[in-house]
Amino acid sequence: MNKLTRRRFLIASGVTAAGALAAGATQVDWAHLMSAAQQTPLDPHSGVLVVVTLYGGNDGLNTVVPAGDSTYQNARPELAYKPGEVLDLGEGLGLNPGMKGLKGLWDNHELAIVRGVGYPKPDHSHFRSMAIWQTASPDTAVPTGWLGRWLDASGDDPLRALSVEPVLPPMLAGAQTAAASMPVGGLTLPKGALGKAFESLGAAQPGEGYWQAKAARSVTDLYHAEQVLGAAAHPAAKSGQRQGALAAQLDVVAGLIEAGVPTRAYSVSLGGFDTHADERGTQQRLLTELDGALTPFAQRLGRTGRGKQAVVLVYSEFGRRVAANASEGTDHGTAGPVFVLGSGVRGGFHGAEPSLADLDDGDLKETTDFRDVYATLLDQVLGTDAGRVLPGYTGRLDGLLA
Repeated sequence: MNKLTRRRFLIASGVTAAGALAAGATQVDWAHLMSAAQQTPLDPHSGVLVVVTLYGGNDGLNTVVPAGDSTYQNARPELAYKPGEVLDLGEGLGLNPGMKGLKGLWDNHELAIVRGVGYPKPDHSHFRSMAIWQTASPDTAVPTGWLGRWLDASGDDPLRALSVEPVLPPMLAGAQTAAASMPVGGLTLPKGALGKAFESLGAAQPGEGYWQAKAARSVTDLYHAEQVLGAAAHPAAKSGQRQGALAAQLDVVAGLIEAGVPTRAYSVSLGGFDTHADERGTQQRLLTELDGALTPFAQRLGRTGRGKQAVVLVYSEFGRRVAANASEGTDHGTAGPVFVLGSGVRGGFHGAEPSLADLDDGDLKETTDFRDVYATLLDQVLGTDAGRVLPGYTGRLDGLLA
């Protein structure tokens, strides 16, 4: 987001002065995180939540595609995918062809698709709708994000939640505290003979004093941090091509989880989903990028005990209208699918598929309240009574997690 958009977002969400000040006061670096991993490592029995925000309003109907439905085909004749083009999920639905990796996770029962997710009285404004999703307050504007309230309810250590996005999203700002922020950046250490000489400075020496040992350890920690951050620590990926922003963010998150950093909630994002024109190519490219970032991330998490503690939530502020517009795109809509993935997820469909025949002024009717998803993750992943974060809300999504 640019500065103007960021300011409008904060105003729309109600997370203004206190949240913005907190967001600017909690930026951390690798040294803070590595130190925390050594001093208070992640509890092996604690869940970790990774929230992936797709900014712009992703078209759910061309993500989880009812390709065999004639109503879908008739509503968007040039934009619709044919049955043979999608990746079959059963029940007349298929994944966008750019999501082959996630189809593999589906086949392994590690991907849950929650259908028809939205909120009552939907708003078509990006800023208001995203504010609703990030504060979990559909009816009134509130000054705190839902994970910010979780931070308030469970302690005051900002390292328990971390944004690796360019800005700290409002969802992570509470009344008393806000999450830490560590934007992905470039960390390049010397290579070759110079690099080996520099790294040797971190080796322990007999008889050295406390401060000498501490300085030497900082060099070792620096190289360890580069290994933890992986490809995300460098301006270019291993292939020589520039790494996608989301993949870089998730590389950081995976490394920090594996290192035992005590963070319980992470926030990452991918933008560009406001597809009013020429949608099909743009969205498929973005979904391919999402797939290329999420799939290796999920596979990596599944290879370690700490990684298996993580559950990933993928959402967007709204879906798109059922009918295509005159520019081969779609306009702002309402309900859409939410993805939840990880080793502890009960894969498959959850929630009812919205009807294409029974619309609300051209929009899908939501069949699952997004707070059902949040409450379930608060209870079962973050181990917090959801009532402390979503006062008065009692809905849950049974069977989402194993």
